[in-house]
Amino acid sequence: MSEKIVGVIGGSGLYEMKGLEEVKTISLKTPFGDPSDSFLVGRLEGVKVAFLPRHGKGHRIQPSSLNSRANIYGMKMLGAQWIIGVSAVGSMKESIHPGDMVIPNQFIDQTKGRSNTFFSDGMVGHISFADPVCPVLSQILFEAGKKVGATVHQDGTYICIEGPQFSTRAESRLYRTWGVDIIGMTNLPEAKLAREAEICYSTIAFATDYDCWREEAGDVSIGEVLRILAKSTKIAKSAIRHAIKHLPEKRECLCANALKYAMITAKKFIPEKTKKDLEPIIGKYIS
Repeated sequence: MSEKIVGVIGGSGLYEMKGLEEVKTISLKTPFGDPSDSFLVGRLEGVKVAFLPRHGKGHRIQPSSLNSRANIYGMKMLGAQWIIGVSAVGSMKESIHPGDMVIPNQFIDQTKGRSNTFFSDGMVGHISFADPVCPVLSQILFEAGKKVGATVHQDGTYICIEGPQFSTRAESRLYRTWGVDIIGMTNLPEAKLAREAEICYSTIAFATDYDCWREEAGDVSIGEVLRILAKSTKIAKSAIRHAIKHLPEKRECLCANALKYAMITAKKFIPEKTKKDLEPIIGKYIS
């Protein structure tokens, strides 16, 4: 049985992973370009972990410019079976207060033109995405949040907007009528690509503000967001430490075999370059 490897993609405020032992810095090239930064690979609580700062060291890459395909492909190259995406979000519900942790189980896509599939260049694939996060990983993250003392909300809908601008007040009010719980700019492309790569994916989202729908709370203030992020980052690291110790040795969720019936293109028609580029993802099905 292969060793359990957990990927962590750190969002705003989470640019490093203190406590990693036996650390190696690994720079990867992928068929889809360069990941956001080098990967830090080491051991945390005895578990092999691959950490990537989503926006690059120093927060250099805006949401619209993230190369999520390279980031997820890089995790696949390193052998990650699980990915925990950490992100800052706005709260769209009175009951979700700044500083609260949310483990969403649904997404709505309002991004525009981002590359969010590995299937192109002569190959078609249609994964099932009705339930876009891994239920096993999500439950473990929820329990970990409670264990470390966070105010944590289980389930909920994350609306992913293009950014980098925050919403207008009209947009924020419209999204609330859709019943969404939180709003962010990054996690949905990652979730789609992780499912195509047969990697279990789930999100730890920290509310930093009320977007702009709750006028009495004031509009989004970067200063206040950064203050809450500093506190939330410590909680996220503690939750991740707890969660990785409770991941099962064997994956029995649907994520692990998401491509089994998803690839539509007949093997003989898949271009050789595409086969080579996607070998870490589709190799077991076309060999």
